[in-house]
Amino acid sequence: MKKKLLSTMLTVSMVASLAACTTDGKVEEPAPSQKVIDDNKVVDPAEPVEDLGYTFGEHFYSDEPVTYSMSFSDASWYPMTDQWKTDGVFAQIKERTNVTLDLTSIDSGDYNDKIALSINAGDAPYIIPKTYDESRFVDGGAIVPVSKWTQFMPNYTKFVEDYNMQPDLDTITRNDGNYYRLPGMHESPNQDYFFIVRKDLFDGAGVDVAALEKDMTYDDLYDALVKVKAYMVSEGICKESDYIWSDLWCGQESGQGSGGNLLKIMGFSYNVASGWAVADCIQYDHTKDEWYLSSTTDDYKEFVTVANKFVKGGILDPETFTQDDSVATNKFYRGETAIMSVNRGQVAAFKAGLAEGVGAGNYETYLMVTPKGVNNYMAENSRLENGVMISKNAYDDLGEEDFIKMLRFVDWLFYSDEAYDLIKWGVEGETYNVVDGQKVLADGWYCSGLGYSDPTPDDDSDNKDMRLEYGYAGGNFWYAHRVDQRDDNLTPELQDFSKRISEYRDIRPLNPPLASTADENEQINLWKTPLVDNINTWTLNFVTGKKDIQADWDAYIKSCEDANAGKLVDLYNEINKR
Repeated sequence: MKKKLLSTMLTVSMVASLAACTTDGKVEEPAPSQKVIDDNKVVDPAEPVEDLGYTFGEHFYSDEPVTYSMSFSDASWYPMTDQWKTDGVFAQIKERTNVTLDLTSIDSGDYNDKIALSINAGDAPYIIPKTYDESRFVDGGAIVPVSKWTQFMPNYTKFVEDYNMQPDLDTITRNDGNYYRLPGMHESPNQDYFFIVRKDLFDGAGVDVAALEKDMTYDDLYDALVKVKAYMVSEGICKESDYIWSDLWCGQESGQGSGGNLLKIMGFSYNVASGWAVADCIQYDHTKDEWYLSSTTDDYKEFVTVANKFVKGGILDPETFTQDDSVATNKFYRGETAIMSVNRGQVAAFKAGLAEGVGAGNYETYLMVTPKGVNNYMAENSRLENGVMISKNAYDDLGEEDFIKMLRFVDWLFYSDEAYDLIKWGVEGETYNVVDGQKVLADGWYCSGLGYSDPTPDDDSDNKDMRLEYGYAGGNFWYAHRVDQRDDNLTPELQDFSKRISEYRDIRPLNPPLASTADENEQINLWKTPLVDNINTWTLNFVTGKKDIQADWDAYIKSCEDANAGKLVDLYNEINKR
């Protein structure tokens, strides 16, 4: 059947080539950047996956050893080691599939830039995971329009069908009808980033954070932290001149000059795409059926005013937006600060740091629902996660049949239940066991990435972190999936948080897709890149107090106008009206 399919595709391709003639009869060779798109069109999307010899639930295994190149975002706090390849996650992948991954390790802080350089140089690896924004690579021809090939990915297509993911996929679909990133997909939206607070300090200050959080605004949080700081000063924990909030994922190391996680979470509470989300600064007003720049609204002005209030009031350290992440975590571990951003995977690590810095039994933490601004939304509203781009090099080097084979491997690695459990938990009977239907870590193992700290840290035990040791539960393989699998590692504390935020906060409506052409994309990028840089600079200056929000507001608005903000919004709305 495969040979017949390929023969049919070759015939159609020849017909298409003959049709591609100029008026003087000369054959017009497709431009290199168009070859993948044109070749992909001969694949019949109606061809049933079953007829190709593989179906949903079938285990992928290559009869012959094969090697695929893949980039790897290497996090400094759990760096990849050779043991991951000889005994850990990559060895297990090879054993189960007969596929060796030729890994290009890139420091996570430089990952996006290094990937862009490799794509532009034409030497990108075949498989490019950990991609958040593929837009700048879409029109160059270096990335495969992967939606044309998902019919060969039964695990992927079944998830799309079972959980009605198509409306979400429409948000990343381009004007040509294709999308260029295989996203991680959640059954339901997931708020992975939030705040961890020192409950013992809040209690000492007479602040019942659990009672306040349901209706707590950022102004309420400020008032609470003023009381907490006063308590800490009275107890000799800090001085009046100290800051008690010094956040991570906001500086140059991971905030990428945008204010990172904190301004993203806070911004969406004020209808503003900021921080990590600033690339989406053009937002959609469902009531008016139009796009607008969220960074010049009255809501934005209130957002930066409230954020600056924390800095001006001596609560939030302005170095938050320049310091390395380890500086922030060490301050928290030493007990110098009372609140910090956290994600599900880091809760255990933060507690272990507190146990070492403050002392076991000398602290109590609480996972706080993010406060409200001018709305009641949680920051996350999409069911899509970072995902995988497929390089055109894979198609060119492997040829049609082996390219499809590689996609079947990608389908297994990122979308099958089997691989999901392996990547996240390791090997059943070795690193974890199933007890009464629940996965639990095996004796001798813990995993900060799953929220489990060393159960006996003070006993000089031989317990090992399976993420550090073998590379399981790593960030290159997202945790998006069905809710039961995504949350199967949650401790009771995290389960309680997940329940509370779902109950207390609403989900923002999705922006509609923007069906822009290649030329429009190029123009959007030309205008948006300097505009976003300008917004980031002014936002951080407003928040840290280097610019006066009232006195300098008009200058800021003019700077955005000078950076073609109006033209960009007009273009969005022109596209929207087509």
